[in-house]
Amino acid sequence: MTNKFHCGRFVLDVTKPIVMGIVNLTDDSLSGDGLATDVAAAVRHALRLIDEGAAILDLGAESSRPGAITVSAEQEIQRLMPVIHALLDCGVPLSIDTTKTEVMRAMLDAGVDMINDINALRADGAMDVLAACKAGVCLMHMQGTPSTMQSAPHYADVVKEVARFLDQRVEAATAAGIPHERIVIDPGFGFGKTLEHNLALLRDLAELNRANLSILVGMSRKAMLGALTGRTASERVFAGVAAHMLAVQRGARILRTHDVAATADALSVLAAIES
Repeated sequence: MTNKFHCGRFVLDVTKPIVMGIVNLTDDSLSGDGLATDVAAAVRHALRLIDEGAAILDLGAESSRPGAITVSAEQEIQRLMPVIHALLDCGVPLSIDTTKTEVMRAMLDAGVDMINDINALRADGAMDVLAACKAGVCLMHMQGTPSTMQSAPHYADVVKEVARFLDQRVEAATAAGIPHERIVIDPGFGFGKTLEHNLALLRDLAELNRANLSILVGMSRKAMLGALTGRTASERVFAGVAAHMLAVQRGARILRTHDVAATADALSVLAAIES
């Protein structure tokens, strides 16, 4: 596995797992933490996540929850830009969670370090935008779109199909000029998957990494945890931490979460045991 993740202004050591903290600049977040209209609160939240142990901040201004309504690129940029400007010197890489080429270009021009794309750079021009810069990129698997993905997810073999898709997107990215050290992959828990699909992917997570890249996972507060525990989104902290530790034991190196302090503490315990 590549031990260094080249991410814009930063080179991150992913020999050991690191935490990516979520900053939602939306007005309809599934987890109830959307900060679309409050720049100061978003900045305070981001800085708190760094204090709690976040090695990357992931900012998104359009919800990707099941059934989410899309917003315009202009609205995404308007929500993101003041927060980005306030955080550029915060000391950790800034990642933008977006599928839109126009938003990617604007944010990269503003100085962000990574694009986290649930659409795996399939939008027109997205691959070229990333190839022309030094930013890191996360390529994620999703069946369908956020508005339709949970209608009736179906796979003959979810692990093989997700692995094949990620292989193809990595090959496309490297062919376009994005080197391996700038790429991480994400199986897309909850994005066009049933509970059984999600559990199969977690169980066989290592099988997805045929390109020998770092795996990013995001299960924080997701419906799959609610299905297992019966708890609401805000009550899924413990389940999310457990799921992410299981993912680490199966090869995950970047954990995307709302609950940074709890996840960082669990990683410290796991590291002490494994050392």
